[in-house]
Amino acid sequence: MKTIMVNPKTVAHKWIIVDAAEKPLGRVSCEVARLLMGKHKAIYSPNVDTGDFVVVINAAKVALTGKKADQKQYFHHTGMMGGERWIAYKDLLAKKPTQPLEDAIWGMLPHSNLGRKMIKKLKVYAGAEHPHLAQNPETVSL
Repeated sequence: MKTIMVNPKTVAHKWIIVDAAEKPLGRVSCEVARLLMGKHKAIYSPNVDTGDFVVVINAAKVALTGKKADQKQYFHHTGMMGGERWIAYKDLLAKKPTQPLEDAIWGMLPHSNLGRKMIKKLKVYAGAEHPHLAQNPETVSL
């Protein structure tokens, strides 16, 4: 039996829709990262981008369990001395409703050139509307 070597020219990328409404942030981001990496396919290879394009809708309605909505903090640095900035989850959700989900998904992808290619295939929308109907995406339930 021959071993099949996957290369980028032989991989077919599909479009998938994931509805994040009322689902836990970690569960949604874990499943989306798996779809972006291509681990759900039999041809998965860790050195080739075998994943699919993923459209996440209703990102503003993602759920957090317990008191995380009040206690969770997001950090970034301005690059200047003393430039640490912290923002609460509720404030970040009001300002940029897609950012918490994007950050969680990026944390689960490889932080390399390949991971940066994978994250470009992610499209996140706060509501149920999205402009990707022409790609005929299939809906996946989590």
